[in-house]
Amino acid sequence: MAGGVQSIERAFAILRALAVGSAGVTDLAEKVDLPKSTISRLLSALEAEGVVEQAEVGGVYQLGESLADLAGASAPGGNLVAAARPFLIDLTELTNETSGVSIIDHGQVYYLDHVEASLDVQVRNWTGEHVPMHAVPSGIVLLAHSSPQFRAKYLTESLEMPTSKTIVDPDVIRSRCDDAISTGYVWGYEEFADGINSVAAVVLGDDGSPAAGLHVHGPSFRFPEAGDEDKFGRLVADAAEKLSAQLRS
Repeated sequence: MAGGVQSIERAFAILRALAVGSAGVTDLAEKVDLPKSTISRLLSALEAEGVVEQAEVGGVYQLGESLADLAGASAPGGNLVAAARPFLIDLTELTNETSGVSIIDHGQVYYLDHVEASLDVQVRNWTGEHVPMHAVPSGIVLLAHSSPQFRAKYLTESLEMPTSKTIVDPDVIRSRCDDAISTGYVWGYEEFADGINSVAAVVLGDDGSPAAGLHVHGPSFRFPEAGDEDKFGRLVADAAEKLSAQLRS
């Protein structure tokens, strides 16, 4: 029995390490302080259950879709995670950057899931964390489609400034909400974290209320390249529109 408990503890240590980002056997062995042979054995068992997966044979490991489905069944957002996952995969393949899905939870943006790109330089994973709505494009598009009462109440509160570029002027935020509705997407430039840009679009529910936000983000030195803002914005808006239609069907 003790050996079984130990294996479970070790498996969860691997999963926690992969929640931060993809990693190979050697990296995981260093992160969780276990022999590579033990890591390989546990990864094989987890992969057989679909809890972890490899993007390609012999490549690094990442959290698998089975785990995302389980998380989606119990976390805020329910089965939205499973519904959004194919759209996130497509967005990551099209943009070569990390994509994610989020909802409003307790007046903040709550990141439900993400799909990581395969480039060497990556941004950290905020899945499972709350962030201020006004500081990220996902929050702006969710705020834009929320009720006037919710938006007015939010903008009367003290607004955090995670970076020096965070916009906290209520009038400017209202204008950005209007732009998000008219354009279908909104960009944010290093407003939540230094060196990270992001673009987002809203997923609407049956009654027109905001069900979720889809976003793509990446390092500011490469995302977006000059002139690509509208192209990437349209890709995210199109994915959000298709996910909206799927959720309503």
